[in-house]
Amino acid sequence: QVQLVESGGGLVQAGGSLRLSCAASGRTASRYAMGWFRQAPGKEQEFVAAIWWDGTITSYADSVKGRFTISRVNADNIVYMLMNSLKIEDTAVYYCAAGPGMGNYVYWGQGTQVTVSS
Repeated sequence: QVQLVESGGGLVQAGGSLRLSCAASGRTASRYAMGWFRQAPGKEQEFVAAIWWDGTITSYADSVKGRFTISRVNADNIVYMLMNSLKIEDTAVYYCAAGPGMGNYVYWGQGTQVTVSS
């Protein structure tokens, strides 16, 4: 069993930055691929970024490529997502997910709100 707790969300002006954190608990957490997803009001949940268990492979949605960076520190069981040059359309609840493969997630966090203002 893996539990995920997100933090780091908040209110930021367009062009600003935030760093989200996802703390994972559980013996096998460091062996899982991790991903970030988001859901804006009235919209479907969408993929944002993912990282392989050892950090050697990353993947990004086109909408955030070049602005967001996903990373992980397995010793601390934490995954980060640094979000730069934030846009109003980045406003959403951001969820952390873990699973045996990138695209195969079985554990989800409760989410953290990110609001980007003009």
